[in-house]
Amino acid sequence: MQGWTTSRSRLQKIALHLSPALLFCCALVPNLHAQWIGRQTGCSKPAIVANPNRPTVANPADTTQYGVLELEYGWDRTWPGGGLHQYDFAGLLKFGMLCDIELRWTTTSLISQTDASGTQNGFGDNWFGPQIRFYRQTTHVPALAFSYAAKFLSASQQKGLGSGRVDHAFTFLASKDLLGTHFDGNATYFLIGRTNSSGFDHNFQLNISFSRTLRGPLGITGELYGNTRLNPATPGFVSTLWALTVQVSPRLVLDGGIDAGLTSGAPHKRVFVGVTYSITDLYAAVKRARRSGKTPPATSSTDPK
Repeated sequence: MQGWTTSRSRLQKIALHLSPALLFCCALVPNLHAQWIGRQTGCSKPAIVANPNRPTVANPADTTQYGVLELEYGWDRTWPGGGLHQYDFAGLLKFGMLCDIELRWTTTSLISQTDASGTQNGFGDNWFGPQIRFYRQTTHVPALAFSYAAKFLSASQQKGLGSGRVDHAFTFLASKDLLGTHFDGNATYFLIGRTNSSGFDHNFQLNISFSRTLRGPLGITGELYGNTRLNPATPGFVSTLWALTVQVSPRLVLDGGIDAGLTSGAPHKRVFVGVTYSITDLYAAVKRARRSGKTPPATSSTDPK
């Protein structure tokens, strides 16, 4: 409880410092009322278009389209260093619940680690939380959003696949299109549960990524990101990521690339391939079903059968 109280106090101090700056920025933005989250109009779009978070560590500030259920899934092979090799299958399921609010579920369905002592296989941990876009992109101002995610324990601590402690992530996101190039920037504050004592360690992650079309459906993505020091056993690091993407259709995007550490504390190398697919517009599907009579109106228990 003492560790949590200390962490909460830190968060309150951060919020107190950030709130005046945010209010000041809002006051300077013209026509803010037209872009603010409270204006929930024009949500439905004529066509579904994927909003990939893959393959970068940074996520876009723009949320998944209203009513759309979207899946991202991929395979990673990582060489963290110290003779350890790891591969995993991980995914992200997103749902555009409102115009500017999406629900997010990140899961690792399989993780395998091999070192000198052998190989351990099992489930990874799961992360749940919302992302809220509070300002939509304008000519001079990027899209702005905030997200929160909490880790729910499903990975085996005994096998060394998880810490066995709940973690939290608070992220500020910004996205902007400039001269045919899309930029995403994130700043994340992590609260990481300590494994051998109560309370949390904490650090920050900063990243900036870009993506642009090379030719036709082929695109390129690059990113620079890094973490500050978490504790004496986990130093800070800087890494870079490069990937190619293929937009097979507006709803389907493929990706593949490499992530390489730039400093001694970073994972040495990671290669990956993955896919993003917008499955369906759930709200539109429900409306179509009702119009076609497949979803009858609710009846009371006294209605004749």
